[in-house]
Amino acid sequence: MTLTKADLIERISNGLGLEARQSSDILEYLIETIKIELIKDGDISISGFGRWSTRKKNPRVGRNPKTGEEALISARRVVTFKPSKILRDVINE
Repeated sequence: MTLTKADLIERISNGLGLEARQSSDILEYLIETIKIELIKDGDISISGFGRWSTRKKNPRVGRNPKTGEEALISARRVVTFKPSKILRDVINE
């Protein structure tokens, strides 16, 4: 099952007894804060949950799987997530 933004808003609303609009604002603010930090090359650590960070990937030559034709894959930044040991242990129980 996929947990959507609407599901998160509903859970925040029910869990904290807030109106859906307030819950939506909280979630949107949290997501925007995370995005801004990642854009600035910052790391985000949430104790007991995990850490988001960005890393740079160099340009490289790739291959089109259909045609076998080589193509240049440009340099870019990617977001990585590393779960905390606590989260890994809970998931693997």
